[in-house]
Amino acid sequence: MRSVRQKYKNNAKRARVWGGVAVLAVAALASGCADDDTNGARSAQGPQQALHAPPARALDSYAARLREQQAARAAAAKHWGLTKVPLAAPPAPARKPVIRPRDGFEVTDQEELGLPPVFTTVPTKDKVVFLTIDDGSEKDPAFLRMMSDLKIPYTAFLSNYLVKDDYGYFRKMRDQGVTLNNHTLTHPYLPGLSYEEQRHEICGMQDVMEKQFGKRPKVLRPPYGNYNQDTLRAAKSCGIKYAPIWDEEVFVDHWEYRDWDRDLHPGDIVLTHFRGKEDWDGTMPDMVRRFLKLVTDKGYAVARLEDYL
Repeated sequence: MRSVRQKYKNNAKRARVWGGVAVLAVAALASGCADDDTNGARSAQGPQQALHAPPARALDSYAARLREQQAARAAAAKHWGLTKVPLAAPPAPARKPVIRPRDGFEVTDQEELGLPPVFTTVPTKDKVVFLTIDDGSEKDPAFLRMMSDLKIPYTAFLSNYLVKDDYGYFRKMRDQGVTLNNHTLTHPYLPGLSYEEQRHEICGMQDVMEKQFGKRPKVLRPPYGNYNQDTLRAAKSCGIKYAPIWDEEVFVDHWEYRDWDRDLHPGDIVLTHFRGKEDWDGTMPDMVRRFLKLVTDKGYAVARLEDYL
């Protein structure tokens, strides 16, 4: 009987020793992950301090940053005359959705030739829309300031004949994190051109984009949203992977819709243009206010298109 009790005591003692070692190991691991920059100071901390104090500090710091960002967004919204603070977009998806042509927007041998898909909406359950701006005619400095202050992502599709008088304006845009994409050299009706003429328009603009902005885009928007098989074949030969068009278009004074329900949908691509008072009864900031009002009222955030491609 004594040997049984002694064996039980020995087992219990070993369990307490191993338990203590496990606690210290967890504490050391947590301390090492959270405080790698503290060098030898970790050894002076007790196990509970090492395990819990750094995450608390990190959470406090993260919460403080969120409060600061929200306060900055609220201040920017007020400054730019918005009635509501724009919603923040969710993180970029860990796995990007598979982009396929919209039904009815395919061309002959679309899949067999591996041609860039033409689509109006990105397949996602995220309640986001994507703002895309075409051509480059208007170069309003206030627009750049507004979008930078509000942290609103957008994608620009540029035509060389309209941007060549001020590449610098679009370099500032690029430096603010905006992706600059291909909208051809001269904005022609592409299906009316031969394959070689279309290739010149698209590949020629790729050359301009690389020279002026340092990168050959992977995204093309065909002018007017018009294309044929030659368009997509030429685009593919120039390194284009996607050919998005749009589901809604926003102007300074109204919206237009492609679909019968006249509403926004998760993943919709919204079109507008670089326009000012010469063409609109207002400015680009006026257009942005109209865009953000509807989007925010309907509970959508504006996300970065390239995060989903």
